[in-house]
Amino acid sequence: MNLANWLWTQGSTRPDAPALFFGQDLIANYGAFMSRADGVAGWLRAQGVLPNDRVAIFMKNVPDYLVVLYGIWAAGGVAVPINAKLHGREAAFILDNSQALLVFATNAEAAALEPCTTRIVNTSNGLPRADPIGGVTPRSADDLAWLFYTSGTTGQPKGVQITHGMLAAMADSYQSDVDTVTPQDAAIYAAPMSHGAGLYNLMHVRMRARHVFPASGGFDPGEVLDLAAFHQRAHMFAAPTIVTRLTSFAAKTGRDGAGLRTIVYAGGPMYVADILRARAQFGDVFVQIYGQGECPMAITVLPRAVIADETHPRWRDRLASVGVAQTGIELRICDGVPTGQAGEIMVRGAAVMPGYWRNAAATGATLHDGWLATGDIGALDADGYLTLLDRSKDMIISGGSNIYPREVEEVLLLHPSVREVSVIGRAHSDWGEEVVACVVGEASEAELDALCRDHIARFKAPKAYVWLDTLPKNNYGKVLKTSLRAQLA
Repeated sequence: MNLANWLWTQGSTRPDAPALFFGQDLIANYGAFMSRADGVAGWLRAQGVLPNDRVAIFMKNVPDYLVVLYGIWAAGGVAVPINAKLHGREAAFILDNSQALLVFATNAEAAALEPCTTRIVNTSNGLPRADPIGGVTPRSADDLAWLFYTSGTTGQPKGVQITHGMLAAMADSYQSDVDTVTPQDAAIYAAPMSHGAGLYNLMHVRMRARHVFPASGGFDPGEVLDLAAFHQRAHMFAAPTIVTRLTSFAAKTGRDGAGLRTIVYAGGPMYVADILRARAQFGDVFVQIYGQGECPMAITVLPRAVIADETHPRWRDRLASVGVAQTGIELRICDGVPTGQAGEIMVRGAAVMPGYWRNAAATGATLHDGWLATGDIGALDADGYLTLLDRSKDMIISGGSNIYPREVEEVLLLHPSVREVSVIGRAHSDWGEEVVACVVGEASEAELDALCRDHIARFKAPKAYVWLDTLPKNNYGKVLKTSLRAQLA
């Protein structure tokens, strides 16, 4: 059940249907989309790529991203999408850990990787192609399709093994629980293709919808609203911070979101006041989901009908939740916690990963008799609505991106004058949270900024520094981040 078959079905039966757009311009119909992916698959096979070999994608959001992705799958390979915002060194670690045979990269990302032991295919001058391989390579539901790298509390990225069957289950749940995709829809890719936005291409390919890549390569609120108005029936996946920025822009400019049909939001906390403002501005276009790389986009859903149902006596409580379990997912709070009480969220179902890539210890710590320990703290009410209360890890979510304090701390401690450091998140009106470093030592802000530029992606670097004489600790010597957050506030 190779996912590439979904493209081949549409490309063969409806080749003239519009598929890939760069802004308002049509780049390829479904026949051309399939043909180009077939050429990439043939080229990969000529390079010796065999089923289950890893091929990385370190590209900005451009139409060729999907051509490469489906070419990898058609050849039987495993895609390793890498966030284009990552530092070259971070991307190089993923290439090494995944044992990728080669990496497709857009121009700036290719330059960031040099020097690199993995073969780099710079896509700025077009994609390589060769004779078609003669059909999609057969794959089973348990075969890997995607390696998603997500950092852990140690700051060391882990590769989540995502299978063809997991992604098919996710797409099925989307169609039944989240939104109904039709051939008249248009998916706007304003968020990184390496994450949720990229995963959501699947149900749109399956239903022969259009795929729209903003000319800016990312999120610009005016551009998104213009594209929605032009293409109509527009879908977009967005972090809550993106929703609030879009709402603020629309309110200031008098835009009503004409053409927007669905915005699926996830990736961080959505405050009730923010979703109320967004709904007042754009109407009932919102759906919330909750997922993790380990169960991609598929744990819970808060449908638009629930978000819109102001008559329900617990409407505001439900707006503060992340909804109910998606189809095929079992959800519980660990250790028999009573209804309404907090505990770690546990998940089981067809969309749950089989484990981490080359990391048996992390797999054993996360999977328990088929149940995924999410690391998130939440509570279930009597109607099955899940409310996220906290993160058991000290992860910071800024602009929908996960930032792990330990990773930043390790870099800052490379400076010889930094004796101690603790990185925490501080509330930010636009980004949800911003990174703040509490430092004991004599290093200057400029020196620490330079250190971060050399080692980690810019979005992970601290936006502010606080110098302290000492860090608050408990009796065991552990830094009390709760005290630091209160002190900062």
